[in-house]
Amino acid sequence: MGQLFSRIAITAGLAAALSLPATAATSTWQIDPAHSAAQFAVKHLMISTVRGAFTSVKGSVKFDDQDITKSSVEVTIDVNSVDTRQPDRDKDLRSDHFFDADHFPTITFKSKRVEQVSPGKLKVTGDLTIRGTTKEVVLDVDGPTAPVKDPWGNQRVGVSASSKVIRQDFGITYGPGMIGDEISITIDAEMIPAKK
Repeated sequence: MGQLFSRIAITAGLAAALSLPATAATSTWQIDPAHSAAQFAVKHLMISTVRGAFTSVKGSVKFDDQDITKSSVEVTIDVNSVDTRQPDRDKDLRSDHFFDADHFPTITFKSKRVEQVSPGKLKVTGDLTIRGTTKEVVLDVDGPTAPVKDPWGNQRVGVSASSKVIRQDFGITYGPGMIGDEISITIDAEMIPAKK
């Protein structure tokens, strides 16, 4: 299931922020790690769905409000932040059976192409790197939400992104028949303007 991580995507949710309203032609936003996570789901024994999350997600979005195709997203996920509510399983996911956190402590996503599909919908294509293997993935992004100001005067927006990956594509082959091949990924991210 660790494969989920691909959810890296996690990483992806940020992509959604590409449509964030901006006061200038180009603006930079950053993920608020305290209010963001990359969730994943995978079949166990082909009968039940196991869900988990990476709770440490960081990254930034450069948004061009005059030409969305010039926007970009970069996300980094801390593999050691995996949480499935089962300590022994989390330890196994961090081992070389799955993510091999000792050698590959992060999952990254870097966008290559951003497209506006419809109002409030984006498609973000980019390189997802898990366990040292890089594959192109496509994120379907909803958002952003209408901006609001928090009690401290910061502008915030929310985005959600989803994708599916095949774990074997990233060299995660442990447990065939026991753990599903396809990993569903959902990224929920809260964004704030980057500090200058």
